Amino acid sequence: MAMSKRKRARIVRAVQYAVLVVVVVVVAVAADWGRVANAFFDLDVAGGMFPEVITVALVNTLIYTGLGFGFGLVLGLVVALMRLSSVRAYRWIAGAYVEFFRGLPALLVILAIGSGIPLAFPGTILDRYVSIMIALGIVGSAYMAETIRAGIQAVPKGQVEAARSLGMSQSKAMVWIVIPQAFKIILPPLTNELILLTKDSSLVLFLGSSQVQYELTQFGRTELNQSRSLTPVLVAGICYLIITIPLSYLSRYLERRTGGTKIRSAEATEVAQPEEATK
Repeated sequence: MAMSKRKRARIVRAVQYAVLVVVVVVVAVAADWGRVANAFFDLDVAGGMFPEVITVALVNTLIYTGLGFGFGLVLGLVVALMRLSSVRAYRWIAGAYVEFFRGLPALLVILAIGSGIPLAFPGTILDRYVSIMIALGIVGSAYMAETIRAGIQAVPKGQVEAARSLGMSQSKAMVWIVIPQAFKIILPPLTNELILLTKDSSLVLFLGSSQVQYELTQFGRTELNQSRSLTPVLVAGICYLIITIPLSYLSRYLERRTGGTKIRSAEATEVAQPEEATK
């Protein structure tokens, strides 16, 4: 007698739960929880990290992320408009920019900006905050440009036609009608990009810094070397979660408010309409 689909589904779920229980039991039995507790939950080491981990490391992480996101958003908007331009050369330049910087690891971009600009322009000394802003901004802008382009193309063409019928020029319609509506659509993926930049800010430790300029990763690394305990790694990770978890909830809230489909920045090219539609 053939098994019904409902019964087959129940058996599959039961097997999945059984596998999960077995994995949990094996991990619980095999792990040395005493060593784990000593390594990750040393309260003396954790207490010694405060208040600097908050007043210095966490604050610097927020500053670096904010600078990079702000610069990247402006640059990403410019690149997105170039991608949609009727001038073919602008489209080529913007397309090459997006593909180039999306294809490079963020660490290479940060190192190139930190070391390359002084080499390319002798005598130029960039402030550390400016270097970080440019590096993180470039990393984020390549992704944000495609997200913004997808948002602009998602705005109904009738909005532009209505604005033009009221006497607005094409540029004014873009600034006052299209872009504000596009940003409402792309707020969730932009929030996701902010989360990614928060984590990428950990790479600025390779630029070197003084103790008052430490971000969370570098602060945790220094404390790890001094204490020989993994507790600083746990504390730094919790501080990152303090930033990223509220942003994740904000992204989902904005997604519900806008009623749009959640689009990851890295996938915006596949969501956007073909370039030929804008010619």
